[in-house]
Amino acid sequence: MNQQRTEPDAPDNDDVLHAKASRKAALHLLPILCLVYFMAFVDRTNVGLAKTSLEADVGISAAAYGVGAGIFFLSYALLEVPSNLIMHRVGPRRWITRIAITWGALCSCMMFVQDEFTFYLIRFLLGAAEAGLYPALMYIITVWFSQKHRVTMVGIIYLAVCAGLTLGGPLGGALMELHDVGGLFGWQWMFLVEGAITIVVGYFVWRLLPDRPEDAPWLSTREAEILNQRAVIRTAAAHSTLKGNVKVAFGRPFILALSVVYFANQINSVAIQYNFPSIVESLDVEGSFLIGLVSGSVGIGAFIGVLVIPWIQRRVRNEIRVLTYTTAVTAVVAVAYTLVDGAVLSILLIDLAMLLLIGILPLYWSVAMARMSGLMAAAGLAFINTVGLLGGFVGPYLYGFAESQGSETAGSMVLVGGSVLGVLLIPWLARTVRAEDRRTGHDAEAASPVGVEGRE
Repeated sequence: MNQQRTEPDAPDNDDVLHAKASRKAALHLLPILCLVYFMAFVDRTNVGLAKTSLEADVGISAAAYGVGAGIFFLSYALLEVPSNLIMHRVGPRRWITRIAITWGALCSCMMFVQDEFTFYLIRFLLGAAEAGLYPALMYIITVWFSQKHRVTMVGIIYLAVCAGLTLGGPLGGALMELHDVGGLFGWQWMFLVEGAITIVVGYFVWRLLPDRPEDAPWLSTREAEILNQRAVIRTAAAHSTLKGNVKVAFGRPFILALSVVYFANQINSVAIQYNFPSIVESLDVEGSFLIGLVSGSVGIGAFIGVLVIPWIQRRVRNEIRVLTYTTAVTAVVAVAYTLVDGAVLSILLIDLAMLLLIGILPLYWSVAMARMSGLMAAAGLAFINTVGLLGGFVGPYLYGFAESQGSETAGSMVLVGGSVLGVLLIPWLARTVRAEDRRTGHDAEAASPVGVEGRE
């Protein structure tokens, strides 16, 4: 990328310069990172909207839908670590561009689904194409921002998730209203158009996303230097190769514990994302657009969560405590959902569950990023996401299987099980994080985020 640099006036101090450079980085990077992740969740929402139509038009049963929805995460998980290692070598700009273009093309290919086999095949390939996207985004945060800014940056990226969940439903529902236009089903139009938009987003990633601070034409040399300096985690292992360091990247107890806690979270989060439109339809909501609109309410809950829960964390300054309480409340909400009767209350409880399940995610990644850097961050973040993605496979699979048994409450019991599992795992996570901090001398409170405007 062409670089045109101008030296800035001498800053009063390094803290002021770093705050200015961080704001610049946020303003230039976050819009494109949010855009690509927004499309990821629009594309995930659309298969949920198509669930009933796929059954009616090509004979895909609820159980087969659950397998197909989940198999996306299986291939995604299998290729997550290799994908992120390639990203570390070739750079986030090239790799995220490749991800967006191939995943957009395969999303459009979903219009050619004819039976269960083609559904499974394209979903598997779609997961393989998108593998590595999220940890690549998290890796960019570790390269550009200091630890105390990271939870804020991750929270902003999760606003794209909220927007995707909120707007993806109405957008997909509106496209499905094109049923019979040009001889295509509505769900075929939805997959075709949303896949094409994703390819265009890939072009913008290529044009606008620099790999590192020193590649950004809108930063001065000194601003790039100070972003690099403050992004380095002094207590994290800094290795240049995985050879001989596999345990550092994947085997530290806190990484394993965080991975399994994230797995439990994704069982519920993904099961809700892929089944909420059909839940809404079962509550006698009619019309593709209206179903999509009501389904988008989970995005509003998630939006509140990514604003409120990190805000609480910045004041409590104890990530594990906030994780513990949030996970416990999620279990209570899941149990309440199994006991209530009535469409409005059921929808509100699911929205509240997504507030908690999505709102807590920036804290998971803050815990991880505070304790890894460089190649170990690229590998470790991918490993954590890999295990979480396996939960993304298990959740829809179990939910679809439960539905196929004909029980009205079996699906909701999957949500209860995932929530209770998370509660049981949190104490293990707390112990391993404390042990890691004692071993490395990491000061959790000093590293606690205060936001972009906070003093260094």
